Amino acid sequence: MDDMHQHTGDHGTRHGRPDEHALHGQGDILDRDAEVLAEINADIVAQLPLDAPPRHIVDLGSGTGAGTFALLDRFPEARVTAVDSSVEHLRRLREKACGRGVDARVSTVQADLDDASWPRLDTPDLVWASAALHHVAEPARALRRVHDVLAPGGLFAVVELAGFPRFLPEDAPEDRPGLEERCHAATASHVAERMPHRGADWGPELTAAGFVVEDARTIPVHIEASGRADVGGYALAGLRRLRSRVADLLPPEDLAALDRLLDVEGPHSILGRPDLALRTERTVWAARRP
Repeated sequence: MDDMHQHTGDHGTRHGRPDEHALHGQGDILDRDAEVLAEINADIVAQLPLDAPPRHIVDLGSGTGAGTFALLDRFPEARVTAVDSSVEHLRRLREKACGRGVDARVSTVQADLDDASWPRLDTPDLVWASAALHHVAEPARALRRVHDVLAPGGLFAVVELAGFPRFLPEDAPEDRPGLEERCHAATASHVAERMPHRGADWGPELTAAGFVVEDARTIPVHIEASGRADVGGYALAGLRRLRSRVADLLPPEDLAALDRLLDVEGPHSILGRPDLALRTERTVWAARRP
């Protein structure tokens, strides 16, 4: 995942953590991501190689709750402990839980996954970590901690993203083809510095921590907008946030083209593009504690 979700994204760590004002904006992106990709998240949860429905689940780096609510929907008898470093993210999650009538099944814990010690998490039979591990400064230590927290025979599900989603065709916009990729390329070195574990293959790391990896798969995601307001809103919010990162890095012609896309009242607004789509990937590892 890139710094759009640094986000979306510093789910549970100290490593490069933004302030709470920035996390409010990241929470908006997280909520849009959860809305658009709800079916994908539900399918990932449904295909986990579980021996029995879990009763206690820990959602590490929960953000605003995309994983938490997918898990609660799939396992109606389960309770979820959502762990995140952000007060703002956890506040949003609690509000959603109340709105859905599942607040009795959700507890929240503010904690940093890079702290010297973790809070008590009881003994869950499923731990879920989505878009979280690549933000951890010392992932090997975090993986060993998850191994020790899990019940014997419990499952650890790791989900990672292939960077921030892309929304425009490669030849768009017409006056500055390839603009979206150039925007992301402009921030690449900054992202790599802040998140050196992004894109890691967690399979060997999970094995080294004592897990048995039972499944590893990459899921391509392509969602045509077809007039879907949620995809358009996600694209607009994401590119607005990206603009704040690249304002001093792009040539004036690219910045002007980006501004035309972000002008919702203008003729070139991204919301009016019939070729808008969401393209990304999810990679899932399912690892069991023997």
